[in-house]
Amino acid sequence: MQLTLSHSTIHSAHQLNITGSKSESNRLLLLQALFPDITIENLSNSDDTRVMQKALSSTVQEVDVHHAGTAMRFLTAYFATRPESSVILTGSHRMKERPIKILVDALQNLGADITYKEKKGYPPLRINGKKLTKASVSLDANVSSQYISALLLVAPSLSNGLELKLNGKITSLPYIEMTLSLLKQLNIKVKFQENTITVEPHNNQSVSENFIVESDWSSASYYYSFMALSPLGTEINLTAYKKNSLQGDSVLQDVYEKFGVSTVFKNNSILIKKESVTQHRIIELDLINSPDIAQTIAITAFGLGIECLLTGLHTLKIKETDRLLALKTELEKFGATVEITEDSLHLKSSSLINRDIAVDTYNDHRMAMAFAPLCLKTSLMINDADVVNKSYPGFWDDLASIGITIK
Repeated sequence: MQLTLSHSTIHSAHQLNITGSKSESNRLLLLQALFPDITIENLSNSDDTRVMQKALSSTVQEVDVHHAGTAMRFLTAYFATRPESSVILTGSHRMKERPIKILVDALQNLGADITYKEKKGYPPLRINGKKLTKASVSLDANVSSQYISALLLVAPSLSNGLELKLNGKITSLPYIEMTLSLLKQLNIKVKFQENTITVEPHNNQSVSENFIVESDWSSASYYYSFMALSPLGTEINLTAYKKNSLQGDSVLQDVYEKFGVSTVFKNNSILIKKESVTQHRIIELDLINSPDIAQTIAITAFGLGIECLLTGLHTLKIKETDRLLALKTELEKFGATVEITEDSLHLKSSSLINRDIAVDTYNDHRMAMAFAPLCLKTSLMINDADVVNKSYPGFWDDLASIGITIK
C-alpha cells in the first residue's frame, strides 16, 4: 500500500492517545506466561505484541514470529526453558538474516537443547525445552540488549536463578533496566553490580501484580519531529506518559529541546510544544542507549537544514533492515548528503528538499513513520505504508486527525 502525504500543516492543540509500549508489553507477556496471576492493562496493539500473545498461547509445533525481532529473542529463551515445549521457531525472510547466535550460545551453555534448522547462527531454530539447572553464563554486552533481557526474563523460573556476566560496553542500557525494574515489581531479587547481573530463583512462590503499560515513547518521537518542523506555538497533547519512565526513548524530551521543542507533564499526559527556533548549527548525540530514535532525529535535522552527527548506532544494522544504509539511501533521494560508518551517521546541512519522493520502507515500521513529518516541508509518498502495523497500527489515522492530508 502506497500513501501520498501532501504538504500539510498540523492542527494545533489536539490530543492523541498512544498505544502501550511494545517493549514493556512484550516483557510483561512473557512474565505473565511464567506467573499467570499477573494482569496487564493498556497492552500495545502492535503486530509484534499480537505475535507474542499468539505464540505464548500456541500449541502448534512451528511458531512463526514474522518480522517480530523482540518476540524471536524472548521466545527463544522461553521455549528453551519450558520442559514441556518442543517447537520450531521461525520468521520472515529478513528474520532469517538477523543473527541470534549470541543468545543461543548463552542458552546452550546453560544446558539448552537448541539447533539451527538452516544457516548456523540464524533462525529458524529447533528448540526442545529442558529444565536448566546451570546458573552462570556470560555474553558480549555490545550487541542487542534483547539478548540480555531474554535471559533475565526467564531467570526467575530457573531452578538456581542466573548470574549473567556482561563482557564489554553495554548497549541500550535503559532496556535492561526496564527488564530489571519489572522483575523488582514482582518482588524478585535482582542485583546489578558492575557488569554482573544476578537474578534469584522465584519459581515456587506466588506472584500477583497488576501492571498498567505506559504509552510508547518511540511512537511519541514522530510527534516530537512534527513539532520541531512546525511554526512557533504549535502544540499537541499525548497520553499516557509517566515522568519517571522505564523506557529509554523517553530521552526524547531532552533531545528535542535542542530542536526548540518543550515537554510539560500534566496528570498522565505530556504537552509538547514548539517553543523556539533552534540555534544549534550541528546536533551531536551518542544514542547508544536509545538507537531506535536515530532515524527520527536525522530526518528532523534534515527538515530543519541542520547538520547532525549521531553515534552509538551499531545495532541498527541488525534491525528489520540495515537502518543506517536504508536511512542514507532514502535521505539522499530528498537531496541530503549523508555519510555512514558501522556505528554512526553524519548528515550535512542542506536547504534543499526534493518534492514527491517515494520512500521505500524495507519492511521497517520506523522508516515509514520517521519520514512522515517531512510532509510539513514537502509532499512525499510512503511505499508499503501498512508496515506501521508492526508497532503503531493507528498511525496514519492519527496523522489524519491532526491535519495531515493523506491519500
